[in-house]
Amino acid sequence: MALAFSRLNKRLHDREGFACGVDALDCYLRHHAGQHQRDGIATTHVLIDDTNPSRILGYCSLSAAQLHLQELMEKDRKKLSSYPVPAVRVGRLAVSSAEHGKGYGQRLLGYVVELALSVRDVLGVRALVVDAKDEQAAAFYEAFGFQRTMSGARTLYLPI
Repeated sequence: MALAFSRLNKRLHDREGFACGVDALDCYLRHHAGQHQRDGIATTHVLIDDTNPSRILGYCSLSAAQLHLQELMEKDRKKLSSYPVPAVRVGRLAVSSAEHGKGYGQRLLGYVVELALSVRDVLGVRALVVDAKDEQAAAFYEAFGFQRTMSGARTLYLPI
């Protein structure tokens, strides 16, 4: 068994077989991820076991974003101009219920950071941003160094 990441392929990956326990996340993968990818709104990346590549263990969706400079903590504003800060948005990140507790969420987040850093080589990107769906999700991101924006909402960012 070797874990691998792949862009969502509607013909290969079993979206109907994925269930993470959050209806909105399951629905997004089944009904919207492919369309968003086709229309250039977001890309969806899946975590698979290469011995059974149709089975989705987890996924994340990514899109372009920006943060207003005033949303960043003071220490993160230093040396930045007063323009919006370019970012990559983690729109969704979910792990199959059957795979909870195996560290796949951490693997997905690590993959997202690597992608953002590679994008930074060809396009200005200063941060990852996520809108956590609840306090449990916010705590997950905070455990990996994400910080809440100055607005105090559940929008968090990670400087890169």
